[in-house]
Amino acid sequence: MKLRYLPIIALALASCSQADKTKATSNAADARFDAFKTQFIEALWRQNPDYASSQGYHRYDSLLVIPNAAQRQSDDAFARKYLAALGGFGLDSLSPNNQIDLRLLRNELRAERWYADTLKNWQWNPASYNLGASVADLLNGRHYPLDRRLRNISDKISHATEYYAAAKSNLSNPTREHTVLALKQNAGGYAVFGFALADSVKKSGLSAAEKKTMMDRVAAARTAVAGYMNFLERDVLQGKQFRPFRIGKELFEQKFAYDIQSRYSAAELYQEAQKHKAELLHDMGRRAARLYPKYFPGQKAPADTLALITAVINQLTLKHAPRDGFVDAVKRQIPTLVAFVNEKKLLTQDPSKQLVVRETPLYMRGSGAGASVSAPGPYDKGANTYYNVEPIPADWTPAQAESYLREYNDYTLQILNIHEAIPGHYTQLVYANRSPSLVKSIFGNGAMVEGWAVYAERMMLENGYSNNSDEMWLLWDKWNMRSTLNAVIDHAIQVDNMSEAEVVSLLRREGFQEEAEARGKWLRATLSQVQLSSYFTGYTEIYALREELKKKEGKDFDLKAFNENFLSYGSAPVKYIRELMLRK
Repeated sequence: MKLRYLPIIALALASCSQADKTKATSNAADARFDAFKTQFIEALWRQNPDYASSQGYHRYDSLLVIPNAAQRQSDDAFARKYLAALGGFGLDSLSPNNQIDLRLLRNELRAERWYADTLKNWQWNPASYNLGASVADLLNGRHYPLDRRLRNISDKISHATEYYAAAKSNLSNPTREHTVLALKQNAGGYAVFGFALADSVKKSGLSAAEKKTMMDRVAAARTAVAGYMNFLERDVLQGKQFRPFRIGKELFEQKFAYDIQSRYSAAELYQEAQKHKAELLHDMGRRAARLYPKYFPGQKAPADTLALITAVINQLTLKHAPRDGFVDAVKRQIPTLVAFVNEKKLLTQDPSKQLVVRETPLYMRGSGAGASVSAPGPYDKGANTYYNVEPIPADWTPAQAESYLREYNDYTLQILNIHEAIPGHYTQLVYANRSPSLVKSIFGNGAMVEGWAVYAERMMLENGYSNNSDEMWLLWDKWNMRSTLNAVIDHAIQVDNMSEAEVVSLLRREGFQEEAEARGKWLRATLSQVQLSSYFTGYTEIYALREELKKKEGKDFDLKAFNENFLSYGSAPVKYIRELMLRK
């Protein structure tokens, strides 16, 4: 018996020995790659100080990158150097987590060069130049004492004249849409160099000489911003030489691949969205048929399904916040969402991470997004997360305001808050900052981030939010139709030249959107490319992954475990998270 099993034992010992060697090699490769990542990220922050600040890394806050040809050459050399270095790591020699990090870094560097060399948005997007936005973030931060923040701002804005001179020099045949946005946002940026900054300088502990130097630099910065705005109004808008805002099929597909990093191609995703639109319309028709007798007792329901759905939605959207109480309505609802997530044990929340609801700062307005989240980066985890809510513009007519408020009615406003706050963007970004991989936190994938927020909406309703009512589900279908049609019109506008009239008609008729929302979406689609596709892409992939694991694990599937495990990988592309979760 001993002789019989000796060869098997020897083989097992040999295999263990080989496995140990492979593991040792893998550990050594991972250690080398981890050291590389640390060195790369530090070099990246020196190369791009504003990006560093946005992630909570404030060592280089005093530096201002001048966006001229020399800087573009420097960026090119940086990308080439580190892409070559990444070539020294074999994918198979790394752990699964590091394999994803390597792919993310490679995609980021290639994308940066593609943006600069092929898309060349630095030539045609005047809104990419706005010094006030970065200064406001430094002024409002809490990462350093006020005096140190002011000294950094003073050093940074000392080069404002050079910054805007480079911006003017870069612009060649810009789009009208981005020029108008640049004027609006730089007006908000100009306001940053106003009373609040002067008051902070006055109250600071800076010496008299430092205060004078800083206020002289503030005055020069104001002159530079005003000069840029005058240039845009006089030389650009009056020149009437604009390139189309559409980027076309080839560039759209390339941008989709770099930005979304999906299992789907741009064309495949477009087809998936069209299919999902039909599924949503079917569900909306069923729910509207059940609700019609409740809201229209004794009346005959319309035979046309779209007319039936429209009639019920129009009745439900009459309930909404008052014009001057929209932001307050958002604030009041947050505790309810926190309590529901805790009660249903959907995931573990961190009450120490503060969420602050505020009116969207002026320098961020005008892009067509009514709500957004500004979250601290992984280096500044204790800082506030801001839920930015744009108030109803003062110059809107009562009809425009009513249209907007009906779009964000009492039902939809709850879904919006789930999406933006809890357990959507705010919660996901808190988890992302815990990720042991800085790479996954820093190079967040927009489709994963937006997809999680859309998935969170459905997940809350599936678990009984709003008592599983047909009203809430119908309005969620309408909201989900918006994410779906975002992907449809994103492709149709940029690739197929869909007109404004066609877009608004589609969104109004089959998306059941209010006029103000449909017009705002057209504006947003003219100012961005691919981003509108991120919601549906990410949601589709996350939901499919969850259903796949539910089927695989059967009665052992745990929703809370799935949610927390999924979020633990930071903001990585869903296709890579899927690899890791299925491998487990």
